[in-house]
Amino acid sequence: MTVLMVSGTGTEIGKTVVTSAIAAAAVASGRSVAVLKPAQTGMEPGAPGDAAEAVRLAGPAVTAAELARYPEPLAPDTAARRAGLPTVSPDAVAEAADRLARSHDLVLVEGAGGLLVRFDEAGHTLADAARLLGAPVLVVAPAALGTLNSTTLTAEALRARGLDSPGVVIGSWPAEPDLACRCNLADLPSSSGLPLLGAVPEGSGSLSPEAFRTAAPGWLSPALAGTWSPESFLTTWRP
Repeated sequence: MTVLMVSGTGTEIGKTVVTSAIAAAAVASGRSVAVLKPAQTGMEPGAPGDAAEAVRLAGPAVTAAELARYPEPLAPDTAARRAGLPTVSPDAVAEAADRLARSHDLVLVEGAGGLLVRFDEAGHTLADAARLLGAPVLVVAPAALGTLNSTTLTAEALRARGLDSPGVVIGSWPAEPDLACRCNLADLPSSSGLPLLGAVPEGSGSLSPEAFRTAAPGWLSPALAGTWSPESFLTTWRP
């Protein structure tokens, strides 16, 4: 894949850290990588956003791009309207990703919150940009109670729109997972119809960049340029 959309089942579930880990693993495998954040919310001008965080963690070889920034931590459409700023259209996202893809082996497009969060007045979402690009959508999900429903709904929304997904990555796997987390790990593939492609340990974003880059391939499956094995991981945490 040249362009991979990274969406979540919600917000604050580790999407940026997963994006950074994929970027780090791809760079380690010899690929050139760009991270595109179409709409950065909750950030004032000049503050480092999610794309900059991916560069910090994955390395300076990663190219960061951002199309719009809004100061309030709201859905992009709402944040743009309240700030009196232009919204971001799916065409603009697709054009920016396509431009980056001409000079990079992999372009990671990190959405805002969940798949169907509104980006503009017409109600367009990350899914519309993915359809324009013909790009697959990776789903980042939490491990805790409730994730079976939210992940399965996201997978169904992708299929209803004719979009492909390579699978699911757990965005923040706890150091001491409870029974719900361990059962969810085993049940997610059958519930969502998508394979597990990785599990990023909680707190990984606070590692030093060097430690993050060294560890990242071990959190992701070979489909994402890593060495992580779902079979081994499930065996370790079997409920």
